[in-house]
Amino acid sequence: MQRRPVCAIEDLPPGTMKLVQAGKFGVGVYNIHGSLYAIANYCSHEGAPLCLGYVRGTTEYDPEMPDQIRHVREGQIARCPWHQWEFDITTGECLADPKKRVRTYEVDVADGQVYLTA
Repeated sequence: MQRRPVCAIEDLPPGTMKLVQAGKFGVGVYNIHGSLYAIANYCSHEGAPLCLGYVRGTTEYDPEMPDQIRHVREGQIARCPWHQWEFDITTGECLADPKKRVRTYEVDVADGQVYLTA
């Protein structure tokens, strides 16, 4: 594993992602609500470029108030562009099958610079 610079922190505002050439498939570095996370650009289902899919949240319904939707994990779910498998960017866990995961990596900030260890 190697620690490498990604970008200046101001170039990765909340809700954005930078794709970094690291490893065989690349790594997506995400800013989710001000916290940084990184996942492999590889869907564990069939190898799709996971970071090219879109990011969304999940929803939850209250059985006592079925007309009201509560957004859960807003902006932290990556959806695979090929078969729509969904992964929590913060943990790497697949929503449909927790045994399936995507690899996560360490991200840190020093002197205003974002670094990825991959």
